[in-house]
Amino acid sequence: MSKIEGPYAFVYVDREQKHVWYARDYLGRRSLLTKTMDSGAMLVSSVADTADESTAWTEVAAQKIYCVDLNARTLDGGILEYSWQYEAGGLEIGAEDEHLVLPFGRVDQTVDDIGPISDVASSVQLSDLAEFPDICKWQPYIDQLKSELTQAVKSRVDSIPPNGTHARCGVLFSGGVDCMVLAAILTTVLPRDEPIELFNVAFENPRQTKLQSLDSVYDVPDRKTGRLGWNELERIDPHREWRFIECDVPYSQVIEHKPHVQQLLVPSCTVMDMSIGIALWFASRGHGTRVTATSRTEYMGQSRVLLLGMGADEQLGGYSRHRSAWDKSGPHALAREIALDVERIATRNLGRDDRVVSDNAKEARFPFLAANVVAFLSQTPIAYKMDMRYARGVGEKLLLRLLARQLGLVQACVLAKRAIQFGARTAKMESSQTRGQDFL
Repeated sequence: MSKIEGPYAFVYVDREQKHVWYARDYLGRRSLLTKTMDSGAMLVSSVADTADESTAWTEVAAQKIYCVDLNARTLDGGILEYSWQYEAGGLEIGAEDEHLVLPFGRVDQTVDDIGPISDVASSVQLSDLAEFPDICKWQPYIDQLKSELTQAVKSRVDSIPPNGTHARCGVLFSGGVDCMVLAAILTTVLPRDEPIELFNVAFENPRQTKLQSLDSVYDVPDRKTGRLGWNELERIDPHREWRFIECDVPYSQVIEHKPHVQQLLVPSCTVMDMSIGIALWFASRGHGTRVTATSRTEYMGQSRVLLLGMGADEQLGGYSRHRSAWDKSGPHALAREIALDVERIATRNLGRDDRVVSDNAKEARFPFLAANVVAFLSQTPIAYKMDMRYARGVGEKLLLRLLARQLGLVQACVLAKRAIQFGARTAKMESSQTRGQDFL
């Protein structure tokens, strides 16, 4: 198993030995749930059977591989666990069945290389990172990140079967730096005659509509940055057919499909889960309007594989808590926070996201969570991934922003982080009093 790279979830029945093996990949990129019945029987499934029993289902822990011994009298004594480990001295990958060795190491928390911020850096606005100081020191890391991400994107699209003249691969697209870099790299690895679909979702939010005067109820933050990003991609690669699809979601459709999405979320069951999940569900469905410079036509997405930017924020310091750690306690606290976030990627929400996207007969693929990318970023010093001494929209995910600038993404490279529930306006649709951690 240590030699297998990529997302998976499986249940394998060994009839001869009377064993049942089940697991998710070590980063939890595919969904797998378990539930123990009153009779003592155990169910293993990629989705829950009902939202009414959300507390009965649990996500299979991604850090282990499980084996049920059907010869045992009870489940309690009949489940063996094999844990993934970081490579240690003298342990060879695949040496023993019980040794599951992760293909990347722990996050390097070294902060010794953080030098004084230059006078140029503090005085220049860095509106497009063109005047970024000490770029020569960063260049090897920028080039390596580009190489690792290119390898990750290529390996995730080469396996997609031909689809005639239809698009094979799309990007869930807000116009932010994560998805912009993925799209810019994707166009370098796909054959020139293949279109690329960019799915940009926007919601009618009745509460926001009352508070603001908008030209359109779908004129949400992610729509504005999405259009700017689409224009940038057309500028850096004018020969590619970029299909920008505006997925507009009326509030009535939210009400109609909310029970179905809530069932897909199980065992996740908070207001924030719904805000994120419903945005991913409608975006991955791909129903919308294809926009060109001269026309708007109804469109149904063709891609069966979608690239998503999950994993960039955890590894590159994209969350507000990372800046808070820096502000409160400095670089060592930031390094610890990044290491903690990377450690718990496997326990977060990738299973939830997989259930939501897969419901639309699409497969989510995550280049930022490719083993080679995680390995490179884990061994890269904190000082060459982010620098919170710079302003918001520059300091966080700085390494990725510098790569974006090198790829020609002048506007995207300085866009601040914005969560999908706020960018697409799925948060607080009915009331401003609801909190993300509240249960549905």
